[in-house]
Amino acid sequence: MAKEVVAKIKLQAPGGQATPAPPIGPALGQHNVNIGQFVSQFNERTRDFNGMPIPVEIYVYGDRTFEFVCKSPPAAALLKEAAQIAKGSGVPNKEKVGKVTAEQVRQIAERKKADLNAFDLDQARKIIEGTARSMGITVEK
Repeated sequence: MAKEVVAKIKLQAPGGQATPAPPIGPALGQHNVNIGQFVSQFNERTRDFNGMPIPVEIYVYGDRTFEFVCKSPPAAALLKEAAQIAKGSGVPNKEKVGKVTAEQVRQIAERKKADLNAFDLDQARKIIEGTARSMGITVEK
């Protein structure tokens, strides 16, 4: 017999560096989940991401056990890493803050394709280019 899902929690935590501090502690604490166990499992699974924000979906069951699914990092974080910038532009249509190549956009699209609402790599690439444009990052062809 399948376990009954009591709650589904969505949050972002730094890969490999999660702590019981907010937002993780309060979100899991209200569902009586073992926070230390989640943090250690999450850090073990995401240690290769080294502080990059990782979206995670946590499914809490009636017997206080849990499962979690790690998604790929947000496109904005991957673009900032590729362009080597600290943050996007406040006025992206006037002020450009960085550049990425078409090859870098393709690599990001391949990495994110499973989490994007796209049928093929070309559509995923267009989504990533749109994110870059809205951050003030120029895509060089």
